[in-house]
Amino acid sequence: MEVFEIVVAMLLGGAVLAAVARRFGAPYPALVALAGVALALVPGVPTLVLDPELALALFVAPVLVDAAFDASPRDLRANWRAVASLALGAVALTVAVVALVAKVLVPDMPWAAAVALGAIVAPPDAAAATTVLKALRPPHRLLVILEGESLFNDASALLVYRLAVTATLAGFLSGWSVLPTLLVVTVGSVVLALVLARLTLVVNARISDVSTAVVVQFCTTFGVWMLAERLHLSGIITMVVFAMAASRRAPEIMPARIRIPSWAVWEVAVFVLNVLAFILVGFQLKSIAARMTGATGAQYALVAATVCVAVILARIAWVTGAAAFSRWRCGTRADGTSRPRDAVALSAGGAAVVGWCGMRGTVTLAAALALPTDFPHRDLILTTAFGVTLGTLVLQGLTLRPLLLRLRLEDDGSVEREVRLARVETLRAALAAAAACPAAETAALVRHSYELQLRRAEEEAAGGAELNEELSDDTASTSSAAACADGVDADAAVVRAATGAQRRHLVALRDDGTIGDAAFQRVEEELDWVELGWAQLDRTGQRTDGKA
Repeated sequence: MEVFEIVVAMLLGGAVLAAVARRFGAPYPALVALAGVALALVPGVPTLVLDPELALALFVAPVLVDAAFDASPRDLRANWRAVASLALGAVALTVAVVALVAKVLVPDMPWAAAVALGAIVAPPDAAAATTVLKALRPPHRLLVILEGESLFNDASALLVYRLAVTATLAGFLSGWSVLPTLLVVTVGSVVLALVLARLTLVVNARISDVSTAVVVQFCTTFGVWMLAERLHLSGIITMVVFAMAASRRAPEIMPARIRIPSWAVWEVAVFVLNVLAFILVGFQLKSIAARMTGATGAQYALVAATVCVAVILARIAWVTGAAAFSRWRCGTRADGTSRPRDAVALSAGGAAVVGWCGMRGTVTLAAALALPTDFPHRDLILTTAFGVTLGTLVLQGLTLRPLLLRLRLEDDGSVEREVRLARVETLRAALAAAAACPAAETAALVRHSYELQLRRAEEEAAGGAELNEELSDDTASTSSAAACADGVDADAAVVRAATGAQRRHLVALRDDGTIGDAAFQRVEEELDWVELGWAQLDRTGQRTDGKA
């Protein structure tokens, strides 16, 4: 009961700290990390050890699915070099630097354990950075790069982590088996993810109850992870590919009355898991502190501080070097001719922000908690992982806002332009669909409402790029005629036909690359709320007619 009371109090405290962080423009994990330290220092706090096999599934799987579901394949393709550079190059450099530092400071630590420590602290958590950045509206490309990195650096770092842990426990690892193993694991994980995504969509399409749908979503998330682990594949790669594949079809099969509450539940769940991760580390730090001597504590503090500095400097060095090389490719050759333009070259200011967005978070803590209890130097590694997480969140997280304001990096307006374009095009599709419905007074009023919305949307988009005039009138008319053929009220039929046409056209705009997922999700949410509003009015009208 005592542990339960502490967890409830910490969750409430996490909510308060999140509100305080929003007030001052800071990432809430920074304040929650400080609360985890305070928990470890409070006398009388009980010790609690999480089953290592549960840590990654509990904390990483839902967070990855939530992030990957919102990822934009179009934007990731456009910035693949920057994302790959960070997810592979920056992670590899960090692992190597940290392993070398750990081996120098702790000579009796096995090399495999030192590499495991490097892999644990290598992947940054984009959620902490984007929480601050989104409020300041930086260039959209920076958000795409950071969010894309957070998806794929977890996969690369945790693959190294698994190999290092296996090598540590087994005492050896055959170098000849590493590359074939990585190839089989990667390909197998992608194939499994695509198959499971298709099966999941078939199941979800048959669920109409909100609570059942949300429970199935969470159970599916954990089930996909557990199946991948049982097959000795990569849970990270499987989850990322699974979520991105499912997100392509989900808007077509999930109604608004399920999607809106599902988003809210997932947002709360991710927040709770982040807070719980820091609480559990606080519990374990309490037990570690009880086993420490003065010399051990000094050594742990030195290793944690040194590794934290190494992690920060390694990322800055990699990002700065890679961005400088990309800009050099955009310059001129010695003979005065222009080099090919690098479409994803970061400016010096952009590189500074990306390099400083190296806050560690839930994945680092979960990987540390997932170490077997008999792992060499486990207490040191767990303490160092928490020290790096705390240090980067406090140092970088609390200074990221001033840095961005000083560099004056502003939003390029690309997402807003796409949102305006999507509004205009979907409203045109709605009017084309409504035109095929039978003429009636109420239906005419509904059509007039769409005409006013379209006029206003066109005025908002007037200063943007030239709009696409093409519209599939035949498809919209055919679909709307089928929708209006029922013997239902004309106003309800025309609304269903119009919103259906809007959704189909919105999906088409996303699928052909006209708009990205950021714009798609904003307009989709607007359509969801409109659809729910009309549905409520329809139900009210039916009840009134029934009473009469």
